[in-house]
Amino acid sequence: MESCAQPHLYLGVFSENGVGWGVSKHQLTDRSGIKGYHKGLLHRQTLATRRLEEKRLIFRLGTLQPQEMNFQMMVFLIHTMVHLIVFQTVISVTSSAHVMGHSKVIRFLAVGDWGGLPYSPFTTPVEKRTAQQMGVVAEMMGADFVLSLGDNFYYDGVNSVTDKRFQETFEEIFSAKSLKDVPWFVVAGNHDHLGNVTAQIEYSKVSKRWNFPHYYYDLNFTITDSNTTVTILMLDTVLLCGISDDFQGKGPEAPKDYTVANTQLEWVKDKLKNSRSDFLIVAGHYPVWSIAEHGPTSCLVERLYPLLTQYKISAYFCGHDHNLQFIQDNNGIGYVLSGAGNFMENSTRHKDFVPKEWLKFFYADISSLGGFVYVEITSDEMLITFIEAHGKSLYQTTIPRRSNR
Repeated sequence: MESCAQPHLYLGVFSENGVGWGVSKHQLTDRSGIKGYHKGLLHRQTLATRRLEEKRLIFRLGTLQPQEMNFQMMVFLIHTMVHLIVFQTVISVTSSAHVMGHSKVIRFLAVGDWGGLPYSPFTTPVEKRTAQQMGVVAEMMGADFVLSLGDNFYYDGVNSVTDKRFQETFEEIFSAKSLKDVPWFVVAGNHDHLGNVTAQIEYSKVSKRWNFPHYYYDLNFTITDSNTTVTILMLDTVLLCGISDDFQGKGPEAPKDYTVANTQLEWVKDKLKNSRSDFLIVAGHYPVWSIAEHGPTSCLVERLYPLLTQYKISAYFCGHDHNLQFIQDNNGIGYVLSGAGNFMENSTRHKDFVPKEWLKFFYADISSLGGFVYVEITSDEMLITFIEAHGKSLYQTTIPRRSNR
């Protein structure tokens, strides 16, 4: 596999209706399944009573009618398409589109700061339990992809594309059968930038589920029945703002390269300005708003927040602080902090830095074993559920489809 642009590219495989190039099956529930999960019905008897529908996740790179083609023509078209994919990836990596089609819904998991340890056993009890529960949720509820929100490898990232940490902290931990074919879309955190981020990007060519085409990039999805569109901008907030020193308690002070930072910011502005998507999400490692140990990221508050409000995004997803938070500003933008993938910290050091009425949910029970976020997007709304690693549904909220785009 060459890159994120084709995480499920199976050459020569076609679906019944001729739409080909990367079909993977998922067992997905209807909306009643989400509500049942929120009520804590996390046992297999409940699953047996639910009506599961089989969906397909389609990376739509073309519509072919194999019954109308002879073998030679099929080989020719496959060969041509592969070359086009590689060409697009090389020249347009920061704007590669990932178009997924579902008839009614898109579902994904969001987890940050899951990066294990740099010494044996290369993981933590929190990471292991969180990974296990993500597997349970993916099996019962369905998951089309995972948003990985940075600090993928503690404490100093990876050294090379062959670094054993890819296996010891990622592949062998997030090993549930229900997650094996689910693509991960990745951004880097401050701890990743202490190592070799390029190696993490190159690992996209090694792992069928690790998708990290560039430091920042965009994802575009479509719910086919309603033609509802979803865009996610994946940012490198370390390149935007600089690197933080967690051990010294210092936040990012300035980007290492202002030209690189400004280039990314202009890219973000252009994407936001031109987006007509029904749901527009931005994701990065550093939080814009947080009441916890690290608190709001001043650089993002000053430079990114005005753009998020001007262009009326739906939500901003992040990690960095090691807990779960939901903050919603007066514009209705949701700030989803999911940084409980490896550690839990209960500091509320910056509670006075966020307007009191904005904070809707905060969870940081240090006796728990982490947590993550589960998202379902329909034609009408985005349903967000915060889930504790033992399976308890902690908090649920919705964000409506954008209007006046």
